[in-house]
Amino acid sequence: MISNASAAASANHSSGSGNLYRPFSVFSVLTLTLLAMLVAATFMWNALVLATILRVRTFHRVPHNLVASMAMSDVMVAVLVMPLSLVHELNGRRWKLGRALCQLWVSFDVLCCTASIWNVTAIALDRYWSITRHLEYTLKTRKRISNVMIALTWLLSAVISLSPLFGWGETYSEERMGCQVSREPSYTVFSTVGAFYLPLCVVLFVYWKIYRAARFRIGSRKTNTITPMAEVVEVKEASHQPQLAFRTRHATVTFQADGDSWREQKERRAALMVGILIGVFVLCWIPFFTAELAQPLCSCDMPPLWKSVFLWLGYSNSFFNPLIYTAFNKNYNSAFRNLFIRQR
Repeated sequence: MISNASAAASANHSSGSGNLYRPFSVFSVLTLTLLAMLVAATFMWNALVLATILRVRTFHRVPHNLVASMAMSDVMVAVLVMPLSLVHELNGRRWKLGRALCQLWVSFDVLCCTASIWNVTAIALDRYWSITRHLEYTLKTRKRISNVMIALTWLLSAVISLSPLFGWGETYSEERMGCQVSREPSYTVFSTVGAFYLPLCVVLFVYWKIYRAARFRIGSRKTNTITPMAEVVEVKEASHQPQLAFRTRHATVTFQADGDSWREQKERRAALMVGILIGVFVLCWIPFFTAELAQPLCSCDMPPLWKSVFLWLGYSNSFFNPLIYTAFNKNYNSAFRNLFIRQR
């Protein structure tokens, strides 16, 4: 009788805690192995980007300070946030490390993830201004604006992350052994809007403007001819470079551009990089922040499994960021090779 009651109590405790990873199950071992590999890969890629920027002098300028800020926030996610999240998942989403460490973990979680999101936004803005206002957006102006964006990114992230420490909601529950971001409805709206929905609106607007600017450039590259006289000047096709011909006798001017200039190719790569960076950012974070905003407002709860899936999908954005940025930058590829050659 006692053993049956004990077994029932044990089963109820196990189901109530929402333990996702049962001991010695194949699913738990495989899942934890994959998450540990994600943590290690996120740290290594972002650390490699930071090491390259620090060691290569040509990277000590704009826009690489924005990339360095993004890599720094993603390294902090991998070092300060993801390992404790892995321990949290290993314990069935129960927190056994005390109130102080819970508050520290949640604060770093919000700080680093918010900074990572806003750094992506800053890079998108920098690319937008460099494409649409390249004459006004000089190196000096670009450096000043990028430094301001970096300072505002970390300041806003600190305000959002530290607010619960000053009484805006509670992050730790000793009775339920719970540790999570404050569920105070007012804080939830403030944090989700400031950390995700506002930068989401900015990056979507920026990419729409980049797309329109690219369409305008393509239209303006078509051959334009001004011919007051009836006679037209014929220009022989010579290579695939932009051509310019004048004939003063009949005042005929013909402009022709058969190929892309160096700037146009660079802008196309930048636009493609920004588009992929924004697309991956949206896919990674929108499920988590949608659930994060809906749960406190509708007083509903989500199965632990989906909470974990959405959270780690968001964390994976810190792994994809350096891959996407460096894949579209030939300078990083050559710098990586030189870095490894020197190490050998």
